[in-house]
Amino acid sequence: MYRKRIIENTLSEAVKTFPAVVISGPRQSGKTTLLKNFVKSATFLTLDDPNFRALISENPLDYLNSLKKPIVIDEIQYMPELAHIIKILIDRDRTPGNWFITGSQHFSVMKTI
Repeated sequence: MYRKRIIENTLSEAVKTFPAVVISGPRQSGKTTLLKNFVKSATFLTLDDPNFRALISENPLDYLNSLKKPIVIDEIQYMPELAHIIKILIDRDRTPGNWFITGSQHFSVMKTI
């Protein structure tokens, strides 16, 4: 059973203004569950799978650009180089609430995001 989180109020406000929202925190803290319930209509990508990472790394700009928004990218710490690609796409379209990104607290990686 899903339990509403206090952060959902902040998230609701953030998506009205910002094209991307990043949620970071310790593993197994509910980041993915939060977004699956908050953005039910989103295209959901998880970077857990090394085969998927290999596929997307062939042409990440075109791949991400072809997806229906909003887009959730889960576990960005496995592919921090996507941050630059996402920035390019956001610069082209600054519509609020298009991008949701999660990552575990690997501080050396997440500072780039």
